Amino acid sequence: MSILVTGGAGFIGSHTCVELLNAGYDVVIVDNLYNASEKAVDRVKEITGKDLKFYQVDIRDREGLNEVFDKEDVESVIHFAGLKAVGESVQKPLEYYENNIGGTITLCDVMRSHGVKNIIFSSSATVYGDPAFIPITEECPKGVCTNPYGWTKWMLEQILTDLHTADPEWNVVLLRYFNPIGAHKSGMIGEDPKGIPNNLMPYITQVAIGKLECLSVFGDDYDTHDGTGVRDYIHVVDLAIGHVRAVEKLKEKDGVSVYNLGTGNGQSVLDMVKAFGKACGKEIPYVIKPRRAGDIATCYCDASKAKKELHWEAERGLEEMCEDSWRWQSQNPNGYAE
Repeated sequence: MSILVTGGAGFIGSHTCVELLNAGYDVVIVDNLYNASEKAVDRVKEITGKDLKFYQVDIRDREGLNEVFDKEDVESVIHFAGLKAVGESVQKPLEYYENNIGGTITLCDVMRSHGVKNIIFSSSATVYGDPAFIPITEECPKGVCTNPYGWTKWMLEQILTDLHTADPEWNVVLLRYFNPIGAHKSGMIGEDPKGIPNNLMPYITQVAIGKLECLSVFGDDYDTHDGTGVRDYIHVVDLAIGHVRAVEKLKEKDGVSVYNLGTGNGQSVLDMVKAFGKACGKEIPYVIKPRRAGDIATCYCDASKAKKELHWEAERGLEEMCEDSWRWQSQNPNGYAE
């Protein structure tokens, strides 16, 4: 039986495929390569020395998905595929709702018609909005999201929960990620954003390598130790291992389970700039700009539920995250492009 990974050629998806293959699972990737590269798939095979199946199919393509499910013996689905740029989602709400929500509904419908009712969903800490309390536990009420990307995660959690309510045979694990950074130790796979990066770490790495001139730090007047925003950064390999544990959790048939995946520690933007400067041996130039709309001061999690129920915790520290990000970026200055 295989694990089907949608968006498996992407940043978190490719790292998760490595950990699944290392754990002895058969892997099938479905990815439309809109924001990913088939090279990532080849490198996953190279890193693990194992084969996997790859289909270039969009999750909105019912016919294409049906073919994959007809051919492959799928046991569970890990669902990463989706558009993920916060700023772009504000500019293109219809595209985001149609792709992320429409695509997931099509995927679940095809799963249902093939009798596959196990899904691990790639959710996000954005569902907490401006959190009611810090550190954020899974009991923290979901908040008002600040952008359409966040709302797609928020609504999809609800849709998957409703699916289980209607048919208790469904097993759903909702994984709320904090801020994944870092890359595989080999330096062969990592984050490869198209265009100007939306997230802090790829932006810092591109400044370090000279592709971008200077880092913009949005706001230095927050109520934090140095005035810049504090977030919970987690190594992508730790995050990937969390998904392998979640696949094991599905076997318990617990209905709907929700887990925060983070380190439980907050780092500010300037902490990250300093740590990365140390990892790459050069200073990262930055300029302070006004706050961005919708940004909150502090966001980090309490991940003790995942430790207790998934037997998982983040093991890699900030230094390692920065070193691994730098190794990937310096070995692949243009990402997967030649």
